Amino acid sequence: MIKATFGRSLDSAVQKAFPFLFRRPLNPNLLSVLGVLVSLGGAVSFAAGALPLGGILLFAGGFFDLVDGAVARHNAASTSFGAFLDSTLDRVVDMAILLGILMHYAKVGDLHLALLAGIASIATVMVSYTKARAESIVSDFNSGLMERAERVLLLVAGALTGYLPLSLGIVAAGSAITAIQRVAMAYREMAQLDAAAQGEKT
Repeated sequence: MIKATFGRSLDSAVQKAFPFLFRRPLNPNLLSVLGVLVSLGGAVSFAAGALPLGGILLFAGGFFDLVDGAVARHNAASTSFGAFLDSTLDRVVDMAILLGILMHYAKVGDLHLALLAGIASIATVMVSYTKARAESIVSDFNSGLMERAERVLLLVAGALTGYLPLSLGIVAAGSAITAIQRVAMAYREMAQLDAAAQGEKT
């Protein structure tokens, strides 16, 4: 929802807030990789039980994820591979963070919250998979209650405030709802495409 609401209007805000990133050409793919490394440090921190540190590192990694696209567009350096790499690395971070949280709760013996983290991980993967699979057929496919930005912010807030179980529950439920929404939207869009193709044959 955040991405759909603000979209590229965030670019100007990023340029004003962090002008040093735009003074000379930067490789946006390098920013993406740096963001992943920082976020993976957050995943390790979650697994070790250092939840506030994990939240801080996840937020810092999200910063790189926010600016890499803005830098690419500013420098006219957007590429198909860059978009592929960014999306792929996002999935790595999503699963690593939730795996770290799952490991933390498993180590402290809270199997219910470990299971919840596992459910959140599955739901998160389905959110991204349904979008990727649908976009191979439907050209414009953007919908859903909870996308990556919302998930990251919820987990960061939960880790920093001590309400991580609540945030985890919201992420799991919101991601499941989003995946179902996307399946429903895919059904409608693809039914229209099938009807149009059938009409052309008759």
